[in-house]
Parts: sequence; C-alpha cells; structure tokens
Amino acid sequence: MEEPASATELLFERIEAYGKTTIELTKLRALDTFSSILTSLVARLSVIVMFSLFVIVLNIGVALMLGEWLGKTYYGFFIVAGFYLVIGIVSHFFLHKWIKAPVSNLIIPHSLQ
Repeated sequence: MEEPASATELLFERIEAYGKTTIELTKLRALDTFSSILTSLVARLSVIVMFSLFVIVLNIGVALMLGEWLGKTYYGFFIVAGFYLVIGIVSHFFLHKWIKAPVSNLIIPHSLQ
C-alpha cells in the first residue's frame, strides 16, 4: 500500500503547478499583446499603402499638368520633386516629435495590457 503524501510533498506539487500556470499565463498575455500590436500595425499599414498610392498618382498628374503649362513635361516633375525635397527637410528637422510620439503611443498602451 502506498503511504499518503506528506504535506511538504503536496505543497511542492502545488507550487510546481502554480509556476507552470503562471508561465503559461505570461505566454498567453505576451501573445495577446503581440497580436494586438501586429493587427493594429497591419491595419494602419494598409491604409498608409492606399493613401500612398493615391498621393503617387496625384503627384504624377500634377507634374504632368505643370509640365504642360510650362511647355516641358520634365519641368513639372522637377517642381514636384523640389516640393517634396523641401517637405522632407522640414520633416527631418521639425516634425521628428510628431512622428515618434504617435508610434510610441501606439505601441506602449498595448504592451501595458
């Protein structure tokens, strides 16, 4: 006949089960956070891609229209490229916080859940 398990053995078995459950719960929470962040980024990325395609087509149209008005097609493309160069320089120096803060605010709340 088997002897009943001692209180110490029962305590260690429960501690082991608790540890395994805690590890599993941590894994599931991490997976939930990761999937939430990933789905949010994929949704935003799809909107960004569609908006980017719109902007590209619009810019080609504006460049062709300006080129037609100025007599040479490539003049319009130079003007549009110069416009984006100026916007890029301004963004690099002044809008860094406008880009960094929204991305940080997107990721941080999801990781705290």
